[in-house]
Amino acid sequence: MTDQVYDVLYEQVINLTLRPGAKLSEAEVAARMGVSRQPVRDAFFRLSRQGFIQIRPQRATTVTPISEEAIRQAHFIRLALETACLQKAALCLNTEQHDALDQLISRQQTALEGGNRDGFHKLDEQFHHDICAYAGLDFVWTLVRDNKGHMDRARYTSLSYNAWNAMTEHRDILRALRERDPDAAVIAIKRHLDRIDDTLEKLREEQPEILGR
Repeated sequence: MTDQVYDVLYEQVINLTLRPGAKLSEAEVAARMGVSRQPVRDAFFRLSRQGFIQIRPQRATTVTPISEEAIRQAHFIRLALETACLQKAALCLNTEQHDALDQLISRQQTALEGGNRDGFHKLDEQFHHDICAYAGLDFVWTLVRDNKGHMDRARYTSLSYNAWNAMTEHRDILRALRERDPDAAVIAIKRHLDRIDDTLEKLREEQPEILGR
C-alpha cells in the first residue's frame, strides 16, 4: 500500500499536479486514497528523503521547489549512465529492435498530435528504458530512473514547447543506433540530455517562483 501511495504522489510531484509550495496533509491524502495514515506517512518519508517534499513537525508538509543543484547532479548521473549504454546499444541492437524503437517514436508523434503530454512523457520513458533493456543493461535504467526525478520536474514544464524537439532528438539517437555508430550515439544523447540547460534558463525567466537552489 505504501508503494501505491508513493507512486501516485511521486507522479503528481513530477508532472506538477502538486506544484512547488503545495501543502500536503497525511489525513487528507489518506482519505482521498482510502487508506490508513501509516502508508501515507511512509510514502511522505520516502519522498522527503528524495528531496521532493519537506516535512516539518507541527507545520505543514510542503512540496519543495525545483532544485537546480539536484537537477545538475541528476543530469551528471544520467548522462554518464546513458552514454555508456548507448555505446553498447549501437553495437548490439538488431533490426527488429531498431524497428520497435521506431514504432515507439511514431506513437510519440501521435501523442503529440493529440495534445497528450502525459502519454508522450510515458513513451519518452519507454524509449530510453527499451534501449537499455535491448542492450542487456536493464539495471542501468533502474539506476537512471532512481536518480532522474528532479530532472523530470523541470523537463515536464518544457513539454508544451519542447516535446517536438525531444522527439526529433530521439530520431537522431535511433539513426545512430541503426548505423551502428557509437560516437554518433553519444553525441545524440548528449545533445538530447543537455537541453535541460535551456529548460532551466526558461524557468528562471518565466517561473522563478518554483525554482530553488
